[in-house]
Amino acid sequence: MRFLPTTAIAVLALLLTTPGSFAKEVTNIGDIERGASVTLQGDVTRILDEDEFRLEDETGSVRVYIGWRNRVMVDVGEKVTVRGVVDDDLIDYFRPEVYARQIVREDGSTIELN
Repeated sequence: MRFLPTTAIAVLALLLTTPGSFAKEVTNIGDIERGASVTLQGDVTRILDEDEFRLEDETGSVRVYIGWRNRVMVDVGEKVTVRGVVDDDLIDYFRPEVYARQIVREDGSTIELN
């Protein structure tokens, strides 16, 4: 029996998850659990790469990956809501990462990610 790597499973879960199925309540970043669908709110504190940024709230921070087909469309200091899936990586010493499916800006405009 072959097993998919945990990152592949998280990405597959993200692709199969519809935007309406994400958590309705906002999850504190400090409380996220691997493999969970989440809605996070916070401030963009750093652009890490062209397809990744760091989101922070009062409980912690997390890397947000928006996909290789997308480029970061937010600015440092911007308040956003991110809906996505927490990476299910089994290696404990890595910080979790959220695979974003949707970003909602403070003005209510929505960015759907592919």
